[in-house]
Amino acid sequence: MKLTQLLSFLAVSALLSGSVLANDVAVGDVLIKDVWVRGTVAGQKATGAFMTLSSAKGAVIIGGASPIAGAVEIHETLKDGEVMRMRQVKSLPVLAGQARELKPGSHHVMLMELKQTLKEGDSVPLTLRFEQDGTTQEATVNAPVRALGSAPMKH
Repeated sequence: MKLTQLLSFLAVSALLSGSVLANDVAVGDVLIKDVWVRGTVAGQKATGAFMTLSSAKGAVIIGGASPIAGAVEIHETLKDGEVMRMRQVKSLPVLAGQARELKPGSHHVMLMELKQTLKEGDSVPLTLRFEQDGTTQEATVNAPVRALGSAPMKH
């Protein structure tokens, strides 16, 4: 009987540690998951943060902050003729019941005026502000830094 209890405890512990390591955060019904930040080289002043957002009721991301950046903005990438360009957007809706993926080459969070170089293995505190049901809320995640040339992990 003790072996069964031990195995059950180990299985539950493994599941819980996987959730913690994934850096998923929920505030209200907004879930922020699979968050990561692209690494930088010395002197680089901006980088992107990427994640998947979801909400049963819907929400609107309206901004962010990080102690390692002078400014945090929501950006989109657009094709202008043969040139890819980024521009700031004031807000980004997360539709009810639908996942919103922020990824390279699309919508993303831009960390600007960086105060330090970000290396693979670092962790970046990132606070996102969103509106839901007429109130503004904040959620803070610790985003792992991936190597400069990293592509998102597929599950």
